[in-house]
Amino acid sequence: MTLHLYIGNKAYSSWSLRPWLLLTAFGIPFDETVIPMYRAETRDAMLAVSPNGKVPALHAGDLVVSESIAIVEFLAESFPDLPIWPRDRAARALARAVSAEMHAGFLRLRQACPTNFRRPRRAMPIPAEVRADVDRIEALWADARARFGQDGPFLFGAFCAADAMYAPVVNRLDTYAVPVRPETRAYMEAVMALPAWRAWIAGGAAEPWHNDAYDAM
Repeated sequence: MTLHLYIGNKAYSSWSLRPWLLLTAFGIPFDETVIPMYRAETRDAMLAVSPNGKVPALHAGDLVVSESIAIVEFLAESFPDLPIWPRDRAARALARAVSAEMHAGFLRLRQACPTNFRRPRRAMPIPAEVRADVDRIEALWADARARFGQDGPFLFGAFCAADAMYAPVVNRLDTYAVPVRPETRAYMEAVMALPAWRAWIAGGAAEPWHNDAYDAM
């Protein structure tokens, strides 16, 4: 099965990072095409490869899978020998639950701290409503680590889809220097030490496209 992943700018596209990181970290071969965002031709270019006009979109032969969480599930079904989700049933259920919460929630954090993998690390004021999102995320991470994280540095011990789903949050918390607990920081450092993470950062740094509004924050 030939896989082709269409993504947005590596500098700014948090949703694209999720399946890209998962594919790369698990060594699943795929081709990629970057569709630059925030340009006059962006919408038409994305509609040409994705039915909802958004990326990421994964092409697997004649099949097109859009939405990050759907791509994750497709990959888990397509590569059952890989621990894309935890093997333990209870851990797997929690991993899916926290991933779904990420997919649907934390809008205040997203709006206040836009993804920008090129932004120099510097603090900005964090409103109370954004802090509430951060507190919830820290609680989710701490619970997963306490219950299922004994065998490694990630949420469920070994790296899995849940870590990929929260990877953009790691960037936000680090880039905007949001105060977090020591155990939260340790988890963030584990994610940022992944070779796949570093490859994504390098790719974003090399891109020629810029969004002035995001870069000014």
